[in-house]
Amino acid sequence: MVRHVILWQLQDGLSASEKESVKAAIKSGLEGLKDKVDGVSEITVFTQPLASSNTDIMLDAYFADAAALERYAAFPEHIQIAGTIIKPNVKSRICMDFEVE
Repeated sequence: MVRHVILWQLQDGLSASEKESVKAAIKSGLEGLKDKVDGVSEITVFTQPLASSNTDIMLDAYFADAAALERYAAFPEHIQIAGTIIKPNVKSRICMDFEVE
């Protein structure tokens, strides 16, 4: 099984309401892909970090294998969400993919 973890920081210029709107769109969009892409076991997007955090959003996803992660990355709806919601509103992205038992 492959775990895919991403941490995002949103753009500084977004108002509080814009940040909440972007977070909600990312959460619903990405979590909505779970049953659409073969090999996705779980997708959870966390949007309410504690004040001690230095990031705004976390994606925690599990895939059957590396091929399933590749299908997810290439899935048209994922590409659309990344291009229209995530990339325009994010200033930094950290990703780690690794195998778990």
